[in-house]
Amino acid sequence: MASRKDLELANRLADAAGDVIRPLYRGEWSQEQKADRSFVTEADQAAEAAMRKILETERSDDGIIGEEYGTRNEGASRQWVLDPIDGTTSFIAGRPIFGTLIALLQDGFPVLGIIDQPIGRERWAGRMGHETTFNGKPVRSAACRELSNAVLATTTPHQFSDHEADHFMGLAKAVAERKIIYGGDCYNYGLTASGHVDIVCEAGLKLHDFAALVPVVEGAGGMMCDWSGEPLHAGSDGNALAIGDPARLEDVLEAMALA
Repeated sequence: MASRKDLELANRLADAAGDVIRPLYRGEWSQEQKADRSFVTEADQAAEAAMRKILETERSDDGIIGEEYGTRNEGASRQWVLDPIDGTTSFIAGRPIFGTLIALLQDGFPVLGIIDQPIGRERWAGRMGHETTFNGKPVRSAACRELSNAVLATTTPHQFSDHEADHFMGLAKAVAERKIIYGGDCYNYGLTASGHVDIVCEAGLKLHDFAALVPVVEGAGGMMCDWSGEPLHAGSDGNALAIGDPARLEDVLEAMALA
């Protein structure tokens, strides 16, 4: 499991990433398009490099899985998963709803997670077996008595396949019509942990996109799972749900199955 020292290290990694990102925000930086058509900026690369330098010095036996610079010590039982800027499009557009994601996996399962929004200096920290905190204070996800009154968030259904979009629309039809939020990436999961958003639905995520989110949401009383209701781990397919009130799980899965 994750120790207090692991959490302290994760916070220092987030600090290092933020120190790199803030001076570049709404400033001048280079960018390029990757093979998967997503964008990477100078800030993404510099932030991951800063975090990797610390890990390579202090945790040389642990593995690293980074979005920009790949994997180190692939067979390690403990692996740090880094997404320096989750929501690069928001960073490019000057919208402060992107975040740095830091996770620790133990044998493929997330046991520690950080969601850090460096511009607003908002940080959610989750560690399995402990309460999630927001800027150091415990937070709880919200109760949701009826799916029809739920706030639903997704980054964009335009990146879903036709099949995935059909299932998402089944869920969208079951929630409050005027409580659907588009955009937000990892920020939506922090808002779920703090009780402001009820459900987040995403498809096609990679490990660095979701690993850090699991301890944050679950440590606040919510749950994260795939679209079949199974726990998320290193081998998951990337179709993810965050549900602030676990009592609504069956309602969510039923709505998605009706599509």
